[in-house]
Amino acid sequence: MSDLLIELVRRTSLSGQEAPAVRYLVAWMTAHGFDATVDDAGSACGVRGPQDAPHTLMLLGHIDTVPGEIPVRVEDGVLYGRGSVDAKGPLCAFAEAAASAAIPDGWRVVVVGAVEEESATSKGARTVRDCFTPDACIIGEPSGVEHVTLGYKGRLLVDFTLRRPVAHTSRPEPTVGALGAAFWEKVAAWCEAQNEGAERAFDQVLPSLRSINTESDGFHDTVRLTVGFRLPPRLSPEAVRSAIAPFAPADAELRAYGPEQAYQGDKNNALVRAMLAAIRAQGARPGFVLKGGTSDMNVVGPAWNCPIVAYGPGDSALDHTPDEHISLAEYAQGVATLRHVIEHLPAGM
Repeated sequence: MSDLLIELVRRTSLSGQEAPAVRYLVAWMTAHGFDATVDDAGSACGVRGPQDAPHTLMLLGHIDTVPGEIPVRVEDGVLYGRGSVDAKGPLCAFAEAAASAAIPDGWRVVVVGAVEEESATSKGARTVRDCFTPDACIIGEPSGVEHVTLGYKGRLLVDFTLRRPVAHTSRPEPTVGALGAAFWEKVAAWCEAQNEGAERAFDQVLPSLRSINTESDGFHDTVRLTVGFRLPPRLSPEAVRSAIAPFAPADAELRAYGPEQAYQGDKNNALVRAMLAAIRAQGARPGFVLKGGTSDMNVVGPAWNCPIVAYGPGDSALDHTPDEHISLAEYAQGVATLRHVIEHLPAGM
């Protein structure tokens, strides 16, 4: 049973409120052979191996979670709690694997518990991106212990606001609520047209109506809605913003934010081969997946341009759910897999 994982899950760490969990992880890493500190973004950062090693393996996890308190408990070898899957399970697996591994000559291993991954800011990853140039990177996200994640879709969020003077309901003009709904319908139709011929979900643009609300102060009616987009590699956030802008009335306000370009790594490199060999070494059959969400891979992948994958124990279908939980046996297998990867790092990537 992993005391590290259980204790970290017990420490609430919503985006922007990660400090107690970060301090705990830094203290644990310090006690287990890391040179560990809190970095400028407030993330936990621990290093094993010589600081001047010619090669760096970055194990980039995140320590923040979405809201929703789940009583922390262990039942029949399963840990329940917010963040057990997304993504304290993968992060703790990174820390335990790096702590127990014999670091090969010429390498240092950096473990980061980044802050604000669940926010549109990705503050922790952006700070790490600008401070390191690793030779290889594993992102800490649940893939299941038999799978390696090669890529994540892009993202764009758009807030639509329309405010107009109150008119009597007997008048023929459409209400602000109707105009907001019409904007959403045009967006959905545009996305459907963009997806013609795209069979894989990873290649489709997927819109979601996150919220829609109307209000009135007696003089003006206002509608506010938020639309989210999951984007394939062929569509940039800016291209989507430009395409949907004409669907809004001229007096509506559109605010686009949280843009991330989709990113897909190569599967023919030394890191991927090391991952596949390590999974097989645990008696499992490896496979590849592409994810419909985003992760810190979208932030650091284009900048570092090094071999990069995402990996971690846990079922990603449980991300953000009221029943989030992780098998401790699967967690231990993930630790063993990652330790094998570290101890078999090649002389160079």
